[in-house]
Amino acid sequence: MSVFERVVRRGLFRIGRGDAEAAHEWTLRRLSALSERPVALAALRGRYAVAAPRTVFGVRFPNPVGLAAGMDKDGVALPAWPALGFGFVEVGTVTAHPQPGNPRPRLFRLPDSEAVINRMGFNNAGAAALAARLAALSRPLGVPLGISLGKSKVTALDDAVEDYRASYRALRGHGDYFAVNVSSPNTPGLRALQDREHLDALLATLVGEKPVLVKIAPDLTEPAIAELLEVCLARGAAGVIATNTTLSRDGLAPADRGRAGEAGGLSGRPLADRARQVVAFVHAETGGRLPIIGVGGIVDPDGAARMFDAGASLVQLYTGFIYRGPALPRAVARAAAGAALPASTG
Repeated sequence: MSVFERVVRRGLFRIGRGDAEAAHEWTLRRLSALSERPVALAALRGRYAVAAPRTVFGVRFPNPVGLAAGMDKDGVALPAWPALGFGFVEVGTVTAHPQPGNPRPRLFRLPDSEAVINRMGFNNAGAAALAARLAALSRPLGVPLGISLGKSKVTALDDAVEDYRASYRALRGHGDYFAVNVSSPNTPGLRALQDREHLDALLATLVGEKPVLVKIAPDLTEPAIAELLEVCLARGAAGVIATNTTLSRDGLAPADRGRAGEAGGLSGRPLADRARQVVAFVHAETGGRLPIIGVGGIVDPDGAARMFDAGASLVQLYTGFIYRGPALPRAVARAAAGAALPASTG
């Protein structure tokens, strides 16, 4: 581990000891400042960037390791992520209306389990603000940009389609693909949008000029996932992101069980097996017709390799990046470069 990596990890955990969200905000501020320094970004790219290109749902990725939604919701540090070795970046989840999210504290570290519980509630500045920030970028990002769309809390479930459509219209000129987040446990009623009727109406509205993927919950039963996949295939969805956070608390280390009662979604190492099972089920159920971005519990290259073996074409990191630091995307991409990945999917 380099000096840079040790300092970043030490700083994150020191600042986040009392408030994990403070650590997150500190990181974004530092990376936002770094994004204004082209020489520093070039130096980081020289150390962390790995070429392992592949084409999935018609988009060319310089490597198959992405930053998951939630880390940089409002896109404040976009140039830094490719410099740290990510082959694509997903911002959001963004909503049509700006919203503060749920009351703090709402982000909790479970270090012995390499896990996080969050009940953020889609805190973001809104689709219009994100569109303005993306339009003002001084140079191309250099990697594909995904945009995760969610429902505004103030919007009734019956009006969800128009809410998602408003966000998509504001942002469609900026994203290389769009993720429809209907699976966060932290917005009341949101997971009902995974039902056949709601999802069919939503995809009928959004599927078109840009690839649209559906992000699914790990807590769905296999019959429910199978029904969701039928809708995705019928409506021309470009793929699936598997999975979101879980309401389960299985697999927590004894020292972390005191946090098990915190409301919210669990991410990190305890989710790894279930996320991989969902990826394998989606791959088998669709016969490989729907490309999969595998996310959930990847904390090392072996975990990523198992996700690829299960049928994922791309992977994303979030909690593993928090615990393992900036060396992780490079390590996973290097392993992927030397591995036999699933065939590219156009």
